[in-house]
Amino acid sequence: MSDVPITPEGLEAVEREHRELTSVKRPAIVAKIKAARELGDLSENFEYHAAKNEQGMMEARVKELEAIIKNHVIIERRAANGEVAMGNTVRFAEDGEDEESYRIVGPAEADPKAGRVSYESALGKALIGHRVGDVVKIVTPGGAYSVRITGIE
Repeated sequence: MSDVPITPEGLEAVEREHRELTSVKRPAIVAKIKAARELGDLSENFEYHAAKNEQGMMEARVKELEAIIKNHVIIERRAANGEVAMGNTVRFAEDGEDEESYRIVGPAEADPKAGRVSYESALGKALIGHRVGDVVKIVTPGGAYSVRITGIE
């Protein structure tokens, strides 16, 4: 796995989730599997198969989190030098619409509903390198639209 750009806050969240999964959820799932195994015939034991499935999904997430932790590269919050860069929060508005604000982050912590977009997303790619006052065209699979950058933090 190559470098994983992530903000300090994003890395904290990943480490917190990793601790939760390995110290709380992993033992709980092992206990569920043990209890289900004690019920007898495993071929028709729904509880056993559900717990094993849950364990598989959780272990995949643990591996993903470990890869992020191992390969992380911190995105420092830069002082706005006039151009949008990774780590900045950008305010912008589409004509006649309310102002929106998103922080440009790495893909590992992108969550548009929480105000974080990846620098790899259509919005992130379009905004990076632009300045306050610039009108930026955002091209998405659903069509294109333009926004005016109103602030960079």
